Amino acid sequence: MSAMRFFVATLRHCVLTTFSVLLDLGRLLLSALRPRAALAAENLFLRKQLALFQERKVKPCRAADSTRWSMATVSRLFDWRRVLVVVKPDTLVRWHRQGFRLFWRWKSKSPGRPPLPKNLQWLIREIASENPSWGEERIANELKLKLGIRVSPRTVANIFAVAARPAHLIPNSVG
Repeated sequence: MSAMRFFVATLRHCVLTTFSVLLDLGRLLLSALRPRAALAAENLFLRKQLALFQERKVKPCRAADSTRWSMATVSRLFDWRRVLVVVKPDTLVRWHRQGFRLFWRWKSKSPGRPPLPKNLQWLIREIASENPSWGEERIANELKLKLGIRVSPRTVANIFAVAARPAHLIPNSVG
């Protein structure tokens, strides 16, 4: 899958999940405006339906990301252990932990150093092919001395490693 397709798929998933969560929040707000007797009746009705599913031993379908997020978030507002039936308590705790890990992975992700421009990578490969006895240190020093371009010897070694790999293993290569 190309990087653009992956980005579009990820963006689509995030938008759909966000839309579903916002829809759930809207339903929650609407139900908060209803009279208490109507909420109690709906709750009883839903519990009876759930009891029928349990009686027949019907497995519920896999929960979507928006459902997991909503349940993990709403579970903080009341004692969820006594009303949880569709999933095991361990599952809900696992969902909460996964969300926490996902949030902190996103929060602490550093963008990293940008890659060298393609023309500079090409130049390093060209210098290396014309001077096979030079090592990474010498090539880095020549670039700094003659062109004023500071490149780490380790970066030069990484470019060598990419050049040495077969074309089908190099990301974004044609082959």
